[in-house]
Amino acid sequence: MSDAHPINRKSAFNMLFFIEFWERFGYYGLQAVLAMFFVKALNMGDAQSFIVFGAFSAMVYGYVSIGGYIGDKVLGTQRTIALGAIVLMIGYAIMAFAASGDQVEEYLVFVALGAIACGNGIFKANPSSLLSKIYEGDEQHLDSAFTMYYMAVNIGSFCSMLLVPIVGSMYGLSLGFSICAMGLVVAIGGFFSFRYLVKGVDSPAGKAPLSATKMALVVAGVIVMTFVSAWMLSHLEVAHVLLWGIAALVYGVFFKMIFQSRGAERSKMIAALILIVEAIVFFTLYQQMPTSLNFFAINNVEHSIMGIEIPDAQVFQTLNPFWIMLASPILAWMYSHFGDKGTDLSMPAKFALGMLLTAGSFLVVGFSAKFASEAGIVSAWWLVGSYFLSSIGELLISGLGLSMISKLVPQRLLGFLMGAWFLTTAIAAVLGGKVAALTAVPEGMTNSVETLGIYTGVFTDIGLVTLGVTVVMAFLVPVLNKLINKTDEAEEIPAMNN
Repeated sequence: MSDAHPINRKSAFNMLFFIEFWERFGYYGLQAVLAMFFVKALNMGDAQSFIVFGAFSAMVYGYVSIGGYIGDKVLGTQRTIALGAIVLMIGYAIMAFAASGDQVEEYLVFVALGAIACGNGIFKANPSSLLSKIYEGDEQHLDSAFTMYYMAVNIGSFCSMLLVPIVGSMYGLSLGFSICAMGLVVAIGGFFSFRYLVKGVDSPAGKAPLSATKMALVVAGVIVMTFVSAWMLSHLEVAHVLLWGIAALVYGVFFKMIFQSRGAERSKMIAALILIVEAIVFFTLYQQMPTSLNFFAINNVEHSIMGIEIPDAQVFQTLNPFWIMLASPILAWMYSHFGDKGTDLSMPAKFALGMLLTAGSFLVVGFSAKFASEAGIVSAWWLVGSYFLSSIGELLISGLGLSMISKLVPQRLLGFLMGAWFLTTAIAAVLGGKVAALTAVPEGMTNSVETLGIYTGVFTDIGLVTLGVTVVMAFLVPVLNKLINKTDEAEEIPAMNN
């Protein structure tokens, strides 16, 4: 940042917080209702709905590496943020139009989802890359900054996951999706109004003059990929092959980068790769919130809490961002406080603790079956407790993932490897869809007593398997700490003695 104007970190952070709030407002509003929208509007079965949802989510995060590369090497970080937000706005607008008629056209829905996947892919890695550049040279406060940034994600998701399902049930989802589009209009306006706060903070490509040819090629590529993505949602086998192809390419490049690096840099990147693999397990479980856990809430959870009637059971998904909003400032303070004292938990230890809490969240829901009513309905408090555990686990893994990448990989590779981090969610989305399909209720089954056994049996199995993964992660903590703390100086001393 030597060639940049002096940056007010607080003001720059607030600007990024605002943009990320509205971008996530749009996305999570869509996510909250999408699986059930597939069932009701497109007449899909539960299992097919989960798998298509997983394929869409895989595209959303699978394209992020491409957006990171565009931000690093082609257009620059700030221009790529603006382009991604515009494409997202268009995608939500098409979705609103598709849902407005009496007969919902599947292909138009898939075109809208293709545009949203492309827009998210372009956008997603770049605000976090910009935040890392703003805090360059102040690593001890990076965990705190990214935790508060993650809170913006969850404030946005809380508001939209509360608003869109209720508006959709009362006035139709066309209006709900229109609200998502308006969120992006606000994000775009905010970015262009306050962009001066990050003047000079960009990738080398962003500091160079804008090339009209490069911009035209990127826009053309987005249009093509939108329609390709729509086609792939109707041909899921092709979508899965493409995802695994992208994953092989991205992680192949990651391996190449590791082998080309030396000393401490190589050790840190190896540690980052292992933590990324651990995160794939977490994100597979996270994908159950808008799918299997959502359907469990609809079919087997009491639709009231503390005497307050819940108008739409899909609103229970707001428990996730609710707990994160409450816990984020506390954890951010703890990271800064103990970081200043040098007594903060290491990143691998936080990941292992997060996985333990996630395992507990599924065991809690599985255990709830023992306290169900004769009608097969459980108290909403079991879901409240489950979401509390999984949300704290999410903060310890997903919330710190971007900080982990920022700390462990070189700045010259940051945008691309931010994309590699988000690709974990893409891989997990496909796996999560298949896991969720295990809970799919057979067609025609409406008895809550029978559906209770299906859901809670699978959730108990998930919790036990995750507990086993936690044990493995705990054993890896000292190994990863050694890799992360390795220094080049330690290698040079024996050489000097020889």
